[in-house]
Amino acid sequence: MVALGRRGDYDLLRSTDVGVSRLLGVGMVAGRVVRFDSQRGYGFIAPDDGGEDVFLHVNDMLMPESQVRRGIVVEFEVEDGERGPKASGVRLARGADGKPLVADDDVLCDVLSTEEFTRDVTESLLTAAPSLTAEQILQVRSGLAQFAKNHGWVEG
Repeated sequence: MVALGRRGDYDLLRSTDVGVSRLLGVGMVAGRVVRFDSQRGYGFIAPDDGGEDVFLHVNDMLMPESQVRRGIVVEFEVEDGERGPKASGVRLARGADGKPLVADDDVLCDVLSTEEFTRDVTESLLTAAPSLTAEQILQVRSGLAQFAKNHGWVEG
C-alpha cells in the first residue's frame, strides 16, 4: 500500500514496505529509533512497515544528535549499506502541530527494573549452567546488569 501525503514544502510518499520505496526510487520511510549509542555514533531504526531494522550513523542525520533517543519517530531514506539497510537523510518526523512525534511505548520492548533483570538473569544462569558458583553468578550478573543499563534495557 502506498499513500501520498503533504508535508511542509515537499510531497511525502509513504509505503508500508521498504522494498516498495526502493523500487519506486523514493526511499523516504518513517520509523522509530530503537537504539542509539552516542559514544559510538550509531544505532538502529525500526521501520514502521515492520521490515528489517535499519542502521543509523550520526553522519547521516539532518538533526542534532542530542535529539536522538529511543522511541523518537524519524523519517529517512534507505540505502544499501555494506552490511544491510542503512538510513540516510535522517530527520525528525513532526505531527500536524509541528512537534516531534514520539513512539507509543507499547510498540517498543518493556524496560525491566534492575531487580527484575537480575532475578531473571540469575534464574537463567542457574538453569543453563548449574555448576556455576555463587561468586561466578554474581560476577556475570553484575556485568550483564551494567551492560543492560548502558543500553537502556533496564531502569536506573
